[in-house]
Amino acid sequence: MANITRFSPFDDLFGDLGKGFWLKPVAMPGGEELKIKVDVEENDKAYTVHADIPGVKKEDIQVDIDGNVVSIRAEVKQEKEEKKDEKLIHSERYYGMVSRSFSLPSEVDEKTTVAKYQDGVLDLTLPKKSGNGSRRIAIQ
Repeated sequence: MANITRFSPFDDLFGDLGKGFWLKPVAMPGGEELKIKVDVEENDKAYTVHADIPGVKKEDIQVDIDGNVVSIRAEVKQEKEEKKDEKLIHSERYYGMVSRSFSLPSEVDEKTTVAKYQDGVLDLTLPKKSGNGSRRIAIQ
């Protein structure tokens, strides 16, 4: 069976420029988009998460755990001023929220979770809940 595709003359004119244009915001030149980059490691007892969140105060970071879902949110405040001869000639401000959520293979014991933030890196130690492993059921 042949695949049928829809032809659009705009695809040929604009190429990949038009694809997904309205789905994500256009970044301004010189503007930096803050993303939370995450590394997750696992051993027998816990998960270890390293999340890069540079330029954020630890008071502006929130971590939520719901079963096996981990959510990290941070409020970003960036200000930049340029002065020349004590006169303000250029000023930029950016305020916003950045977040990241992911699920882990097993549930996390939120009561014994440890979170540390230093030098722009959030380190989470997420112990696994005991007793939630799979169980084989005997058939009678």
